[in-house]
Amino acid sequence: MHRISLHYALGTAAASALIRNPLLDLLQAVSAQGSISAAARVLGLSYRHVWGELKRWEGELGQPLILWEKGQAARLSEFGAKLLLAERQVQARLLPQIEALRADLERAFAIAFDDAVHVLSFHASHDEALAALGDEARAGGLHLDVRFTGSVDAIRALNEGRCTLAGFHVRLPAVPGSRLSSSHSQRSYKPLLRPGLHKLIGFARRSQGLIVARGNPLRLRGLFDLARPGVRFVNRARGTGTRVVLDELLGELGVAPSAIPGYAADEPSHAAVAQAVATGQADAGFGIEASARSRGLDFVPLVEEAYFLACLKSTLEQPATRALLAVLRTAQWQQRLAQLPGYAPMQSGEVLSMSRVLPWWRFGGRGGEGGSARKLEQ
Repeated sequence: MHRISLHYALGTAAASALIRNPLLDLLQAVSAQGSISAAARVLGLSYRHVWGELKRWEGELGQPLILWEKGQAARLSEFGAKLLLAERQVQARLLPQIEALRADLERAFAIAFDDAVHVLSFHASHDEALAALGDEARAGGLHLDVRFTGSVDAIRALNEGRCTLAGFHVRLPAVPGSRLSSSHSQRSYKPLLRPGLHKLIGFARRSQGLIVARGNPLRLRGLFDLARPGVRFVNRARGTGTRVVLDELLGELGVAPSAIPGYAADEPSHAAVAQAVATGQADAGFGIEASARSRGLDFVPLVEEAYFLACLKSTLEQPATRALLAVLRTAQWQQRLAQLPGYAPMQSGEVLSMSRVLPWWRFGGRGGEGGSARKLEQ
C-alpha cells in the first residue's frame, strides 16, 4: 500500500476549489484542456514543469495519470480520473467546514492586525450567497464568523447564545397574499422563534428545485418523477432547511418518502448534492440553482424561498450588527447578489417583524398584518 502526503493551500471563495493541491490542479487542467501544453498555459506554468511533475507523481503513486499519444488529445487515465473524482467529492462534502476554517483564519489575522475590526458570529443554513456576503463585508472591516449547519440547529444556536445571527429559509406562496400551507415548517421553526424577542433581517429570495444532469436526459419535471423506477435521488440531511422544504412539498403532493429511491442517502451541502449528480452517483438532487449551474448541470425550479437572518432584538444596536445592515443595504451588494443564479435581493438589510412575515404568524388570526404580508411578496 502506498502512503502519500498531499499538501493543500487555502484558496479564495471565487476559486473552483477552496483548498488547492498542485497535483489535483494539474489533473483538473489536463482534463479540461485536453493537452499538457494548454494545461500549462492555464496554470501559468511551463510545459517542462507540468510534464516533470506528472511523471514525478506517477513514480510516487505507481500508477499512470495521463494517457497521451502523438496527434491525440491528452486524457486522464482511469486511475487519474478516479483520483480527481474522489478528491472533488470530498471537497464538496466538506465545503461548509472548509469555508468555516477559512473564515476562522481570516478573523484571527484581522483581529491580530486591527483590534477595531468588527466580528459577527453566524450559524446558518448552507448558502452560496452568504459566502459572497463574507467577501463583501470584509472589504468594509466586518468579518463574518460563519458556521454552516441546518436551519433548525442555527436557530437553536442563536437561542443558546452561541451566535449573534442565524440564517434560515422558508417557502414563499406562489400567489402573492395567498395562504401557504406550512405545517412542516411551522412545526420545525415556530417553537424556536418568539415575536418580540426575535427580529428578522431581510436577506435574499432564492430558487430551489431539482438538480439534474446537463440536458435533463431523464426528463425530470417535478417531485412525482423522483418515484419513477430507476431514478436515483440524493437528499440533504435531516434538520436542514432544504430537507424541511422538501418534506413539506412531498406531504402536500401525497408522495411518500419511502417511494423515492435514495431518499435516505444524504449529503451535507448543496455543493455535495450537485457533485453527486455531476459524477453520475445520482440522477437528481433537491437544492439551489447556484450549485447546479456552477457544475454545468441543469436545474428545474420548483419553489421560491425567502432567506432570513434571525437575531435577538437586543443585538440590533450592536456595532457589528449595524455594520452588517449597512452592507446589506448597499447597491453594490444587492447587484452582486442578483448576479448569482437563482438569487434576488429581498428587503435586504431591512429589519422585519417576525410576526408579520412568517406565514404561520401572518395567518394566525392576528389582525391588520395583510399589508406587511403583501410587502414581503413585492
